[in-house]
Amino acid sequence: MTCLLLVEDDPDLGLALRVLFTRAGYEVVTADDGQAALRLLFARRPALMVLDLVLPGLDGWEVLDRTRDLTDLPVLILSGRTRPAERVRGLRSGADDYLCKPFDHLELLARVEALLRRSNPEQWRGDYVEAGLRLVPERRSAVWQGHETRLSAIEYRLLEVLVRNRGRVVTTEQLLDLVWDDPDATGRERVKFAVLRLRRKLAIGDGEDPLESVRGLGYRYRGDGFSPSGD
Repeated sequence: MTCLLLVEDDPDLGLALRVLFTRAGYEVVTADDGQAALRLLFARRPALMVLDLVLPGLDGWEVLDRTRDLTDLPVLILSGRTRPAERVRGLRSGADDYLCKPFDHLELLARVEALLRRSNPEQWRGDYVEAGLRLVPERRSAVWQGHETRLSAIEYRLLEVLVRNRGRVVTTEQLLDLVWDDPDATGRERVKFAVLRLRRKLAIGDGEDPLESVRGLGYRYRGDGFSPSGD
């Protein structure tokens, strides 16, 4: 059974969410403060974290930062902070999704399901090699110009989609559909900050950048000669 870590200090909302996720077929472990969340993260190794930002002790931002030091599991921020600046900060800090309170229960479940699908390593088969870049699915990593770096599930999927469409512009709407499983194209800022995180991890700013931003449209991978390993 897939395990979710729910970090929420409101006891009534926490109970409602636990019932919602349990009825949807998930195992749920809960924490009502930041320290407890990090202890459960290490002890239970959940498949996904649903994270509130306003917590006693360590707040959600600190939990997110420390989580990213430990693991690349999907993190969905569920917060009453609705300002665009807060959503931008969350996505820039490494959250995979951000949903504001109040929220629709079916939308929350759909977003959790989408993140879990994208993080499933069973979907990634075979290495890919392309002009200085190698994608290694079993380690969910990218080797760029001889340097390997681990990627989050979203970052790996984003890079894979761009590489598979080399030379062609992939629009923001297409990336939301293909990478985030969001065909309605909500939360467009997720794409921008995921690309920024990907570039930072690959440190491709120090040399030729194969990822091109096409203003008003989307992004393009400019490499040549992509092929599955062994072809």
